[in-house]
Amino acid sequence: MEMLVQAFPVFLLSMCRIAAFFVAVPVFSSRGVPIRFKIALAFFVSLIAYLLFGLGKSVPTDGTYIVYIVREIMIGLLIGYLAQLFFSIVQTAGSFIDMQIGFGMANVIDPLTGASSPVMGNFKYIFVVLLFLGMNGHHYFIDGIMQSFKWLPLDENAFFAQIANGNITDFIVKSFSEAFIIAFQVSAPLIVALFLTDVALGFLARTAPQFNIFVVGIPLKLIVGLLMLLLVVPGLVYVLQQLFSTLFEALDQLLRMMQGAR
Repeated sequence: MEMLVQAFPVFLLSMCRIAAFFVAVPVFSSRGVPIRFKIALAFFVSLIAYLLFGLGKSVPTDGTYIVYIVREIMIGLLIGYLAQLFFSIVQTAGSFIDMQIGFGMANVIDPLTGASSPVMGNFKYIFVVLLFLGMNGHHYFIDGIMQSFKWLPLDENAFFAQIANGNITDFIVKSFSEAFIIAFQVSAPLIVALFLTDVALGFLARTAPQFNIFVVGIPLKLIVGLLMLLLVVPGLVYVLQQLFSTLFEALDQLLRMMQGAR
């Protein structure tokens, strides 16, 4: 009984970190995943994490225990948010394309989040999730949160010092900037093609005023956009693989910064 009383606070800390991670991380945070499954998965992963990294550790059970709980929740949310940031790249890229192709006013319900999203953004997001699952990327997510217990043990509390010095905040801001640049790069081929289509329609309007550009332009841009999308999909797979590699490197760097290593 005494051993159980000593072990439960440590297990609860691991549960807080992993549950917060599953709340924020892509795929696992999807509305399509049943809540019971999420709770059960978080429980069993937390149990494994405790058996691997929590045995023999002890944490204070006085008022400072609340600080430990807040710390674990923040760690899980930060790791999950960084992963979600990279996944949101494709939706941002899709919104860039929608504004050019003529889908800017049309939104659909994203089955993964339950929120409205651009048509192309939703298509690309589902494509990315399927590719990610096909590459067993969800295994890397679970491995990443498990490795975090090596970098950030449950019985250490130096995390807030790393938050206070501003390095983690700067890293998140830098990651956001890089994500925006990658989103523009992903959408650049279609944006350039649609821009050239607009230029061609402008010349057509000047040389042949009898054509109704609004009637001709909208279906033409739609056809050009869909054809370009069909052509760039093979290259998009390579870009997304590079994106996943960048994501895993960023997660590793974030864990190092949380620990204080460089």
